Amino acid sequence: MLNVFLTHAPDALKNYYGTRALDALGKIVRVRRNETGGVLDTAAFIAAAAGSDLVVADRNTPVEAAFFENCPGLIAVHRGAVDHRNIDVEAASHNGVLVTNASPGFVPSVTELIIGMMIDLARSVSFYTAAYHAMTPPPAHMGRQLAGSTLGIIGYGSIGRQLAAIACAMDMRVCVLDPYQTITDKNIEQVSWQEILATSDFLACLAVATAETENLMDRAAFQAMKSGSFFINVSRGNLVDEAALFEALTHGPLAGAALDVGRAEDQKPSPRLAALSNVIATPHVGGQTPPAIEFQALETVEQVRALVSGKVPHNALNADQAHRLHSYLENPSEN
Repeated sequence: MLNVFLTHAPDALKNYYGTRALDALGKIVRVRRNETGGVLDTAAFIAAAAGSDLVVADRNTPVEAAFFENCPGLIAVHRGAVDHRNIDVEAASHNGVLVTNASPGFVPSVTELIIGMMIDLARSVSFYTAAYHAMTPPPAHMGRQLAGSTLGIIGYGSIGRQLAAIACAMDMRVCVLDPYQTITDKNIEQVSWQEILATSDFLACLAVATAETENLMDRAAFQAMKSGSFFINVSRGNLVDEAALFEALTHGPLAGAALDVGRAEDQKPSPRLAALSNVIATPHVGGQTPPAIEFQALETVEQVRALVSGKVPHNALNADQAHRLHSYLENPSEN
């Protein structure tokens, strides 16, 4: 039976893996856990994972070149999240180690959060609630109606498509910017960068974080947005120049923003932005619902199961370079 090391600290194990996945994993491999109570640095990771054949890694644990170089028996690293930017896949390939990631099982969860954020921004729900909690009943002011408003979506992936469908059903005008997609839905307008900024009442940033999209929303972008509009980011903090967003929120043109991500620890919203009175912020919980978390956790179980069964797991990022995996698959009895 193969040995697997699970990097998750107790909170991450509870919130991002769960007992059902842990029990299922324990039926096919011997499981060892991170007993330190925190996120492992590379030196501690190397020591804790010594002798492991496989690693199931949480999203916060970096898997660096030094780790691969100091784990000669390691066959594969399975990331329990879509994001694998802090895994050195090139170093894994150089050392013959397979790397896999999870599929985006959080699409409904994140989409629902965006809808909730839009309603909150439009109707000042958080503002009123905070005032009542402070025993200072607030004056009512005019809200916004989503029906008839324009939703701009930057990035037409799985979340963007589901969000667009719901927004159309709510009688919103939906505009999309994605240079890599051709949109055929007659209810959705595919527009230019300039138009999506200038016409959106709500702008949802759903682009993938890459070198190309670093600080995509910079000062020029925010200053080109419609006066009184709202900005929503549930993708990655890397997409936003936070100084420019702060300026746009405090001096215009934005009326407010909703943030589930930022450049703080664990990709959470930055406290300086989250503290603004016209910002609603959540601590990177877009995909933190039991169905979403369990989907990705169980996917790592299935990837491990495939490997144990003599197959290359799905979502393999470097299967051609994973010579340790192929050696194992050719001679499983020797491992």
